[in-house]
Amino acid sequence: MHIHSSGSKEMTLNGSCHCGAVKFTTELPQGLASARRCTCSICRMRGAVAVTGSIDGFRIHEGEDKLATYRFNTGVAEHHFCSQCGIYTHHKRRSNPNELGVNVACLEGVSPFDFREVAVYDGQRHPGDNPTHTTYTAGVLRFEPAAG
Repeated sequence: MHIHSSGSKEMTLNGSCHCGAVKFTTELPQGLASARRCTCSICRMRGAVAVTGSIDGFRIHEGEDKLATYRFNTGVAEHHFCSQCGIYTHHKRRSNPNELGVNVACLEGVSPFDFREVAVYDGQRHPGDNPTHTTYTAGVLRFEPAAG
């Protein structure tokens, strides 16, 4: 499957961590069009492609007790991961605490390698750190599958 992030059809998908201890359903108001990476310190190290999820549309069905949370810097963002397998599932965004970032690799039927291009936001110039809350783009990450 090749995903073009130009389509923004709202969708609801199921997801889980690697070991399956944490299972969830998430509503994606912009579909997969919001796919992005970021250059902030934690995103740079975890390397995940995230899409925008709604807080009200995120439901954990299993394993809420297995989720661990990591906060740093301002403490606004909440980064959630499975305490058993260590996989990052989602986070509450610092740039917009009313939204979630959801790891596309945790979503059923979706892989980060399905995206030919993913926008990369400049996390070193975070929107929360400038008076106009401007989001800057650092570049684009491209994936080209090998031939046959």
